[in-house]
Amino acid sequence: MSDCCRSNASAKTREVCPECGSACISVGMRTLYHQVRFPENQAITVDSYFYCSSKQCAVGYFSCYGNAVPKQYLRSYSEIQEDKLCYCFDIDADQYLSALKANRAEPIKDFVIQRTKSGECACEIRNPSGQCCLANFKYLEKSQSQ
Repeated sequence: MSDCCRSNASAKTREVCPECGSACISVGMRTLYHQVRFPENQAITVDSYFYCSSKQCAVGYFSCYGNAVPKQYLRSYSEIQEDKLCYCFDIDADQYLSALKANRAEPIKDFVIQRTKSGECACEIRNPSGQCCLANFKYLEKSQSQ
C-alpha cells in the first residue's frame, strides 16, 4: 500500500478526549496543518495532538497540554457530519451502504484498494484522523452484518 497508509501506524497512541471522553488516536502535525482552515491553522502550536472522531463532540483535535481545535475549524467539518467513508475518493457511508445492499460494493472497494496500492491516496492530509480510509469500509461492513 502507499506510504500514507503506513506512514506512522506503529507510532499511533491513544488519549481520552477531555470534552466527551471518547478514545482518540494521535495525529501528526502534517494532518493538522492541512485539516485546519485558514486563518486558524496559523495559530496551531506544535504539540502531540489527538483526533476526536465523535460526531457529537465539538472538539476536533486536542493535546495533552490543553491546546484544542474545534471541529468547526476543520476543512472536512461538513464531511464529518455527513459520515464520509473515504476522504480521498469522496465516498460517503450512505453511498457504500446502498451499494452493499444492492450487491454492488466490491467494485467501489476494489477501486479504493487499487488507488491506494498505486499511491494515489492522500489519507494523511485528507482524512481528519490522518489514517488510511480502507479500514472504514471493513468497519461499516462489519456493523451491517451484526
